[in-house]
Amino acid sequence: MPMLRTEDGVGLFYRDWGQGKPVVFVASWSLTSDSWGYQMAPMVQEGLRCVAFDRRGHGRSDDPGRGYDYDTLADDLAAVLERLDLWDVTLVGHSMGPGEIVRYLTRHGSARVARIVLLGTITPMIQQADDNPEGIPRPVFEAFRTGELMQDFPQWIEANVRPFLAADASPPMFDWIRQMCLQSSLQALHDCHLTITGADFRAELRKVDVPALLLHGDRDVTSPLALTAEPTAELLPNARLKVYEGAPHGLFLTHAAQVNADLLAFVQEDAATSPPRPTGP
Repeated sequence: MPMLRTEDGVGLFYRDWGQGKPVVFVASWSLTSDSWGYQMAPMVQEGLRCVAFDRRGHGRSDDPGRGYDYDTLADDLAAVLERLDLWDVTLVGHSMGPGEIVRYLTRHGSARVARIVLLGTITPMIQQADDNPEGIPRPVFEAFRTGELMQDFPQWIEANVRPFLAADASPPMFDWIRQMCLQSSLQALHDCHLTITGADFRAELRKVDVPALLLHGDRDVTSPLALTAEPTAELLPNARLKVYEGAPHGLFLTHAAQVNADLLAFVQEDAATSPPRPTGP
């Protein structure tokens, strides 16, 4: 089983398919690298190298009981890029993943990164504050952590898997998502949720210096479009937002063919029009 070590000694499981320009996938809260299979396999057939990893405390990676803040998670992403010596990278993240990507860029720079793709992003800030009145009130998140998460997470998955996908998704697809969620440690889920809901990326997004593509569904109830993708696109210096009609939070599964086509076009178009990126130190 392929594993790499982070700076603080945590083992991260990763998968590394194909050859060519690298595309690195960062999964959602509670999901694993398995969730990206419907993007990775087609991208490999198009001549790209696709890498995905399980976040610490998720899937087959170590469960250290610590390090679930965005700084440490961004350092873990840096470890993946550095240990595999990846350059001219396209970073692709879903839900929580875009936060790790943005923090990586502001913490480690963009020398290795050519472009980013954010799907169903939770950026820039989802918790309500005096200067973010449209956000979700903090007590809502606290109630989830002390109630549904810590008391009956399997029941919460059962209640929320349908809005994540679509009503007409197959029963095996629902089961697959449930099984992935249950591979994550409760400590990791709790602390990552604290990190997500307490984050404010408004200042950092302005510092991102690579092209960005945002893909978002207009039926995303987890990350409402007006609270997340729209302000994120406005804050990023070089961003394009594409809204999928009828798509939920799990659009990379429910609208996989469309996502894959947009992802491939962005990689190819941006690579053709951008100046050459570094391929090594």
